[in-house]
Amino acid sequence: MSLHGDAARVLREWTAPDAAQDELRRAYAAHLAAHADGVWKACAAGHITASAIVVDPARGRALLTLHAKLGRWLQTGGHCEPSDASLAAAALREATEESGIEGLRLLPRPVVLDRHSTPCATHLDVQYAALAPPGATEMISDESLDLRWFTFDEVAEVADPSVVRLLARARALL
Repeated sequence: MSLHGDAARVLREWTAPDAAQDELRRAYAAHLAAHADGVWKACAAGHITASAIVVDPARGRALLTLHAKLGRWLQTGGHCEPSDASLAAAALREATEESGIEGLRLLPRPVVLDRHSTPCATHLDVQYAALAPPGATEMISDESLDLRWFTFDEVAEVADPSVVRLLARARALL
């Protein structure tokens, strides 16, 4: 199955947690139906992206990256690549690359969706949660200005509301 096909399947099968998320789910599905290139950065009308908040539930913390281009504390994530077999694989690849942590494990389904504008285009972000293995050690990547663990309560002090919503929903699913 193509990445486009996988994204359409994920959105079709995902049960949104509320009406607003279901509206986004339908908008993402319509975008994919209208754009054969809707998962690629080259799609000027916007594109599907994949991200994951890295959490360490045992220690009550989340790993955030200080995004080099946006200068904000965010979850790991980004554009899909031709080597990604699925949206989940894209989210896991991004989380591993940006955190430097091997052995991350994704929750099996997306946590939330978030549509936002960026300098390149509108991102239709499919957001997952990645569980850090015991003793995980992070390593900063070229894509980040900084990488830091925050307690669950501290996230609201440093991150924007979309990250806070993602973390809250991830915690509810754990």
